[in-house]
Amino acid sequence: MKSMRKKQSLILLISLCMSMAQSDFAPYFYDNGAGSSNGNLALFSISEDTSVGTHVYTLNGSDPEGEPVTYGMTFDKGSRDYFSVEPKSGNVTLIETLDREVQDEIVAFVSITDGRNKVVENVRVFITDANDEKPEFLNLPFVVDVPEDAASGSSIYRVQAIDRDLGSGGSVTYYLQSTPSTKFTIDGHSGVLRIRAGESLDYELSRTHFVTVVAKDGGGKYHGKYQVMTSTAIITINVLDTQDSPPVFVGTPYFGFVYEVSVPGSEIFTVFAKDGDQNNPNTIHYSILSGSDGFFSINSTSGCISLTSFPVQLRNELYEIKVKAAEVGPDRFSDYSVTTVTIRVVDLNNHPPTFYGENGQQNHFDLTMYEHPPEGEILRGLKITVNDSDQGANAKFRLLLVGPSRVLRVVPQTVLNEAQVTIIVENSSAIDYEKHQFLTFKLLAVEIDTPERFSATADIVINLLDTNDNIPKFSSEFYIARIPENSPGGSNVISVTATDSDSGLWGEVKYSIYGSGADLFLIHPTSGIIYTQPWASLDAEVKSKYNFYVKAEDTEGKYSLTEVFVTVLDQNDHSPEFNQNFLEKTMIIGAPVKIEAVDEDAEEPNNLIEYSIMKADPDNIFDINTSTGEIKLKPFIKSMEIVQNITKNKDCRWSVVVQARDRGSPSFSTTAVVKIDIMEANRLKGPMAAFLMQSRDNPMKALGLAVSIITVIVLVTVVISTIVYFRNTKSNRITPARRIIRRRPKEQHSWTFRPRFGRSDQSFGKFFIDDDASDIHNTKLSSPRAKPPTPSAPVLPPPPPVHSRSSERLRSVPTVSGSLASRNTSRSSSWRASKSTDGSQKSGQNKDGSGISSALVSELKMRIEQKINEANQGYYY
Repeated sequence: MKSMRKKQSLILLISLCMSMAQSDFAPYFYDNGAGSSNGNLALFSISEDTSVGTHVYTLNGSDPEGEPVTYGMTFDKGSRDYFSVEPKSGNVTLIETLDREVQDEIVAFVSITDGRNKVVENVRVFITDANDEKPEFLNLPFVVDVPEDAASGSSIYRVQAIDRDLGSGGSVTYYLQSTPSTKFTIDGHSGVLRIRAGESLDYELSRTHFVTVVAKDGGGKYHGKYQVMTSTAIITINVLDTQDSPPVFVGTPYFGFVYEVSVPGSEIFTVFAKDGDQNNPNTIHYSILSGSDGFFSINSTSGCISLTSFPVQLRNELYEIKVKAAEVGPDRFSDYSVTTVTIRVVDLNNHPPTFYGENGQQNHFDLTMYEHPPEGEILRGLKITVNDSDQGANAKFRLLLVGPSRVLRVVPQTVLNEAQVTIIVENSSAIDYEKHQFLTFKLLAVEIDTPERFSATADIVINLLDTNDNIPKFSSEFYIARIPENSPGGSNVISVTATDSDSGLWGEVKYSIYGSGADLFLIHPTSGIIYTQPWASLDAEVKSKYNFYVKAEDTEGKYSLTEVFVTVLDQNDHSPEFNQNFLEKTMIIGAPVKIEAVDEDAEEPNNLIEYSIMKADPDNIFDINTSTGEIKLKPFIKSMEIVQNITKNKDCRWSVVVQARDRGSPSFSTTAVVKIDIMEANRLKGPMAAFLMQSRDNPMKALGLAVSIITVIVLVTVVISTIVYFRNTKSNRITPARRIIRRRPKEQHSWTFRPRFGRSDQSFGKFFIDDDASDIHNTKLSSPRAKPPTPSAPVLPPPPPVHSRSSERLRSVPTVSGSLASRNTSRSSSWRASKSTDGSQKSGQNKDGSGISSALVSELKMRIEQKINEANQGYYY
């Protein structure tokens, strides 16, 4: 038994050792403390203005066995996930916007695992403040009621605002937005609103004031920048009325009248006053202070002034009465005001104004006249008198003429007792028979200074007579007409209409036409219908646009013009035409040939042509472009072998019948036979060959290219000749001898040479001569073909003034060019002369002409040397 137990204990011990050898330890975080950017996130703080997506922290830990670890982060259920963790690197990234004022710390669970063991730690992340909140006003809106008698500098309200930021960003100061007439001030720290020192409120001047208050925080950083945030609010200050204003009379100044029929107790005038403090007005008491002389009294409550005696007892015509209006308050009479009432004693106004004509009193006047009288003319046919029988102010009245505005005016405008009425024309154009055959006016006479304002009215009727003052007017400034071509002669084109507003014969209109485009047209003189001449034939292809003028004239020769534009509409009256009915074309395999037909119709679609192949031999070999007329082989024909397999005709000349049809209605067509010679593309090589093949249907293109090349060659030749000329001018100057004998100048003679060998009437060119020249070589005869003019060669310097005859012209030496050799050079010069002949001369003939050229050059050389010697004998010593 003991041995058995020992064995079991040994086995147990071995198992325990093996288990200890195989044990696995959990990973752990590094705790780097606050302020560190890596570790287990303990005591980590982050600013609320950190941008989303920012890498803010790195989780960092280790595994005792050295196994790789991964990281994780979770949050309480129901809370927002503010961070995300990259499992392998442990990088922590902000994924939600932070707001310290809403949540100032975040509880998170960070984990580290080696795949078998996982460690989770609860950490708190603190959110630090940034200046991102504006001050907020409390108890909005701000409305303050202040009595108008509030003392200057007194407090009337306290404004309060809070800022949820911390530190300086949470402190608030106040100030008012300044205005030029502000009556208030505010304490920057407490927010107490006061009436500014030296200012007062007045309900009667301004009942409401609006003040803008600004709350400003102490400033702070936000996203790395310092900023100060403000908020504004409007304070409404209502001013309350108090009893501080005297009564105010309404409707001043006051005037009253006493008439001859007035009796004692008659009401003359009523004054009215109200308390200046309108919010809580007091009762008004009226009284007369002075000026009544006992003849007038006033009702203390209503303010009505009455007469106390008969008018005949009044000693003055004018009375000025002082009236007092006082407020009745708790202290009996307080504030008061005084005004003046002027009372005039007048006679009774019992006669209104009256109009008179030639036959007595009259209220209707008639006049007949021609339209458009001169402005400023007096209407002498109207004889009107106006009278008012009253005296003084009662007889003063104003005359008014009521009717069409600013047509006539009346003189005089103000009358005292009686006046002769004059009517004057003010606007002649408004007196128009065509607008109004008669004009009606009302003449008013209205008293000015009387309370009755008596008035009288008279009707004035002016009958107008017509004059020829209008010209005919067309219904349109221009007319546009369209007529088909080939219309028969006498066809209607268009009808024009003109009217004359005058009456009778003056309103009758006659029409006529003229202008460069009017030859083919006629117009009916009374109806205005325009039609074509009986012999006229309109053709749109010859001329499609016509324009001419139409004249409308009345019986006295007054007229107006309008322009008529006639468009001849094209008809499909031409069929397409080929330039030849039988065409021959050369086609290179792979390249099209083009045919073209022309339709002489003027407009589309009559002149649009469509091409089609009617018949081909052999058939189904060619395609044609219906719009351009380009004919090409079927795509499968790519070599001459295929062509020769299709036809037995070895010369490869095929026939195609092409139809050209226009798109008009009805449509016309024509056909042409096209003989096409097909060849292989490699027969012609090089760019020039390709160009010639492309231009085979357009020879003018090839001719233009040839002319361009020749022009370039000629220009190059002229430039080179000019350069040689200036070069020789500098090198061929002759330096004169030191001693010069002045002799009588000789006349210069031109050198004329005549060829001996069948050369007739051929001009000779000029020689290039040097002082040391002895030989002339490289000579050529000028070609009869037209060439650019050769630049003139330099000549000998002139002798002492030589008078040459202006009538003589220097004849040019034959076009022989050469270079001059010095005396030291070899006299063996090679002469070359070429006779200009046409392109058909043979090379054998050139050999026969070499002897002729040598003889000619020898004679030229001899004569030139002789002339040079003669000229030098006269110049040099």
